[in-house]
Amino acid sequence: MAENKITLSQKDRISVWWRHQFLQGSWNYERMQNGGWCYSMIPAIKKLYTNKDDQIAALKRHMEFYNTHPYVSSPVIGVTLALEEDRANGAPVDDTAIQGVKVGMMGPLAGVGDPVFWFTARPLLGALGASLAMGGSILGPILFFVVWNIMRLAFMWYAQEFGYKLGTSITKDLSGGLMGKITEGASILGMFVIGGLVQRWVSISFAPVVSTVTQSEGAYIDWTAIAETAENGGQGVADAIHSALSQFSSLGATGLEVEKVTTLQANLDSLIPGLAAVGVTLLCCWLLKKKVSPIAIIIGMFAIGIVGHLIGLL
Repeated sequence: MAENKITLSQKDRISVWWRHQFLQGSWNYERMQNGGWCYSMIPAIKKLYTNKDDQIAALKRHMEFYNTHPYVSSPVIGVTLALEEDRANGAPVDDTAIQGVKVGMMGPLAGVGDPVFWFTARPLLGALGASLAMGGSILGPILFFVVWNIMRLAFMWYAQEFGYKLGTSITKDLSGGLMGKITEGASILGMFVIGGLVQRWVSISFAPVVSTVTQSEGAYIDWTAIAETAENGGQGVADAIHSALSQFSSLGATGLEVEKVTTLQANLDSLIPGLAAVGVTLLCCWLLKKKVSPIAIIIGMFAIGIVGHLIGLL
């Protein structure tokens, strides 16, 4: 029996891995990812079963309901490859066992994919790429797409190999709290990253003036005296520039004008920088939690911004 054992080669597993990239290709409301899953399994089914009836039965077996995160589906398909290989070699693995393993794994893994990939890895790479792009570098979008796809493809390959080599023993980890720990850690890191991006990407400035104070002589740059120096020409211009720069370095931005104007935004920034941005972000999160449509929130933000600008608030 050992001499005639059918084994999936690395080439076969690579074919499955590549087809698995298109798991969402035939997504449907009845059985969701079953078409893409079945398409992914075809190279393995052809290798393991030479009889046409067995191949048809295997295809029907994998057309059952299936749905999980498209990336963390890789260890599931790895375990399934191991089960199909065992079945093809005479092991007592029936349809119910294969479908049971798929259903048992897809649930816990589905909750891992979103916090790890959508809420952590992608925002990090997106923020880095956007920062480079805002600086005028074309490396921003290139870095995002290249690094993201390399990471995605590598993860899906090694996760599939991990599932294939461990076989059904990987399901023990799902009930041992491993997935819960991964999900919790990724969620915390993802929220930390999003919180750090709030100050950078959300900008709010309140325009109302709180106070206007005339500064005492010597607390601001005397532009009249500097202009009189510059009128002499030649060395006078150089002296005027030197005097202005010297006074600015010692007085700072507050010394540019005779009157010191304090705005509401300046007072808020002196308390907690970015307080308004954080408040708006938390408000949007609360509205989303209350099932308010994102489109309605966006339209509301536009309306508030326009009205706030017209009345001089923003």
